[in-house]
Amino acid sequence: MTLLDFLFPPVCIACRQEVGEAGGFCAACWANVTFLDGPGCVCCGVPFAADAGPGMLCAVCLAKPPAYACARAILAYDDHSRAPILGLKHADRLELVPGFARWLARTGADIIAASDMIVPVPLHRSRLWRRRYNQAAELARALSRHTGKPASMTALVRTRATRSQGEMVSAKARRRNVLSAFQVPDAALVAGRNILVVDDVLTTGATAAATARALNRAGAKSVRILALARVVRAAEGLI
Repeated sequence: MTLLDFLFPPVCIACRQEVGEAGGFCAACWANVTFLDGPGCVCCGVPFAADAGPGMLCAVCLAKPPAYACARAILAYDDHSRAPILGLKHADRLELVPGFARWLARTGADIIAASDMIVPVPLHRSRLWRRRYNQAAELARALSRHTGKPASMTALVRTRATRSQGEMVSAKARRRNVLSAFQVPDAALVAGRNILVVDDVLTTGATAAATARALNRAGAKSVRILALARVVRAAEGLI
């Protein structure tokens, strides 16, 4: 134990109880968190209640394949994982970034290996000014350092100040909210490259799809999505 650990012992990222190593959950919180490491749709990553065999797609992806090649998330976004994720997003808890980046690197190893560049979901400049930082950009930078994959904070920009997706009451409203909200200022940065888009939470996938469409229009070879957490509904079999 270092002097710093003695003076400021590491605590659980959820309940703030003292733990042995910084950047993780205590045993009680760990037991309550739902890690999305079971069977799921090979495209959007939505979890299946039972293993349907390799290469299975969910009904939504079968009916209308998304603009991205695949999406993955580490955790189910619920009462047990919400506090640390919102802490990073709104409460300046940037000390969580290195640990989250390690989790992203471990869970997303296959899609990171298939990617040429890491790009965060951007904030509009007005929201970035209010928050002072973009949590997705901080995760992308840390993931780049951890994996050695290059990251670009400017390859994708949000050109329209959209309302928070959390305020939207339906998937249709979320899609409409981010319609044409993203652009690639310099297509040469992404053309012919496999892009990994990093975000904090996937809800309906509307933002992920909108970023993928913008990157595809600019000539990206493929787009993959990696997020800390995703909302899992009861109909999807886990909660």
